[in-house]
Amino acid sequence: MARVSTKVKPELIPKRQAPLESDLAFSNLFAQARKPAPKTETAGVNSERRSISEQVAHRILSMVKSGNLRTGDRLPTEQQMGIAFGISRPALREALKALSLMGILESRQGGRYSVTDLSPSRLIAPFNVMLSTNDFDVNEHFEARLVVDIELVRLCALRASAEQRERIMKHAVDGRAFFQDSVGFRLLDIEFHQALNDGADNRMLSAMAQGLYDVGLDVRRVASEMKGNIKKSVIQHIEIAEAIANRDPVKATKAYRRHLEHVRDTTLAAMRKVDQN
Repeated sequence: MARVSTKVKPELIPKRQAPLESDLAFSNLFAQARKPAPKTETAGVNSERRSISEQVAHRILSMVKSGNLRTGDRLPTEQQMGIAFGISRPALREALKALSLMGILESRQGGRYSVTDLSPSRLIAPFNVMLSTNDFDVNEHFEARLVVDIELVRLCALRASAEQRERIMKHAVDGRAFFQDSVGFRLLDIEFHQALNDGADNRMLSAMAQGLYDVGLDVRRVASEMKGNIKKSVIQHIEIAEAIANRDPVKATKAYRRHLEHVRDTTLAAMRKVDQN
């Protein structure tokens, strides 16, 4: 009797399908969720005592920081994340909402969350919202700008390219044409300060400075219409630009501090004028 071959032809063996993207995301998330969370003290309260939502938010955030989750990565479905973290959907949604407000995650069509571009302007957005909703305190604002803006100007004097220094000087000198044009000056003022930020080459500080600059603009509008304020600001802009052109961070920061003091004093004067009316 002839022997029957038991070999199976290769073409008859079913090929193993590649795992779906959602399966890979779930597997990675599940593996990370199984790792013990690092024990850190926050304001005297142990991490285990945080709410479940906060613990999950911190776990996802740590995955972003470590590179396990990167820009554009899609998170698993809510059902899969609930299984991975052992958390109910309401608590999970609270964690996802918090990360969305922080600019870390965004909800895409279909309900899946993905990691944002993590740009400084996006991450600083909650800070800007906080500034815009709080009562405007001129002295607090001045102190904050001293910390952020002075360092930006120092870095600008050290790092700005020849082209950037030229642009800063042009914006400063062009201000002479707007002594009687408060609207035109305010537009030019934005460009001047943005040029300083660009020259510093620090995106995070630049985003913070922009947020601080935008606070109290309604009062600054009144101040720019008061006699002599624009001319003094233009003179100070030129002093700052000249120090940066000479790559002198000491003179640049001193000149900028005088400018901020002028901004503070004229803002207070404008607020008194508004109150009187």
